[in-house]
Amino acid sequence: MADEEKKQMIEEELKKKSKNKSKFYFNDLTKITGDKPRVAKKYINEMVNEQRLCLWSSGSTSMYYLPGTGKSDEEEE
Repeated sequence: MADEEKKQMIEEELKKKSKNKSKFYFNDLTKITGDKPRVAKKYINEMVNEQRLCLWSSGSTSMYYLPGTGKSDEEEE
């Protein structure tokens, strides 16, 4: 499966799950495609760079969310 297909899978699954939960851990994203973390990190980082995913960090925890669904750092303060 190509990286673009995996990116689409992640976006579609997060849209479905966004009704209950807005932010997701890295491991949640790797479970969607079934890839090992090292492989998944590459295309998940690409999604962040392409602004298809947003990254939120508390300093000790990093989570991902779709643009427009989760609260950004500015909104939470």
